[in-house]
Amino acid sequence: MVFCDVGPAYGVGHLMRCLALAEELVATGTPVIVAADVASVPFARAQVGARGLQHLPAPHGTEEHLRLLAEVGAAGAIIDSYFLPPALYEAVRAAYPTLAFVDGNPAGKAADVLLDQNIGAESDPWPIAAGTTRLAGLEFALMRTEILARRPSRPRIEESDPPQVFAFFGGTDAYGAGPVLTRALIATGAPFALRVVAPQPWDVAPRPGPDQSLEVIAPTDRLAEEVLSADLVISAAGTSSWELLCLGAACAFVYVADNQATSYERVLAAGLGLGLGRLEDLVTDPGPATAVLTRALADAGLRAGLRAGGWERVDGGGRSRVAEAFAAILT
Repeated sequence: MVFCDVGPAYGVGHLMRCLALAEELVATGTPVIVAADVASVPFARAQVGARGLQHLPAPHGTEEHLRLLAEVGAAGAIIDSYFLPPALYEAVRAAYPTLAFVDGNPAGKAADVLLDQNIGAESDPWPIAAGTTRLAGLEFALMRTEILARRPSRPRIEESDPPQVFAFFGGTDAYGAGPVLTRALIATGAPFALRVVAPQPWDVAPRPGPDQSLEVIAPTDRLAEEVLSADLVISAAGTSSWELLCLGAACAFVYVADNQATSYERVLAAGLGLGLGRLEDLVTDPGPATAVLTRALADAGLRAGLRAGGWERVDGGGRSRVAEAFAAILT
């Protein structure tokens, strides 16, 4: 059974990486039930439904989690949450084999397997309890079937004129990054054709300049196709970053929350993406992002290098490695 954060204020990143692992588990004969507030986000509900997974409302408190696990006859638990307390992890692990997602510091979360799929995590010196297996780094990045099916055999070379840009900031864009980065892109004055995902209508839609076009679209389950047709992708530095690299996208990242800062800095240090800065700063001064985007639109060689670097670094095999480790604790 999967327990994960999802909701208008949380986004759908936790759910999407859990679904990637669920797809692998189901394919190898392990049924999966999702217990999360997927009904609160239509896109999330559609993603779970499209995979034919049973879903239940999120339980509250340790006793409800344990009772639900017992009622469905679960063989094990997968937990992906920033908000559930360490005591709940400890109680679940005492009764069921448990895999827990973490991003950086495990912060006392008890599990048989800890998964930190973020760049550079393999070098982090976090203390790990005896008897716990830690899977860390991009080697274990989880890719959904949609991504794996469309991963190109080599990084894309062909480009469009003007450059095609695709922008998205999670399933809910909980921080309102879409209008901010669209304005920064328009301010470059450079030609482009932009498609940007907006889960909610914008209060004021930015107006593109000469030789610029803007199309605002609803959340899509055709993310890979959008990414593969774009010369430049603008995105938040969250869990979808690794999918973009796996697809060989040339990416410019913004970090919208403090918990994305470490991965954001590591991606930039590795030369796998361009940095637009912190969203909170760009709201008042988009100039730094505009400068980076100006360079990104002008330099096809830069974009080609980014595509090759990401494609080589994330090989798409992470979910099978994680599923194998989870299966080992179920037996």
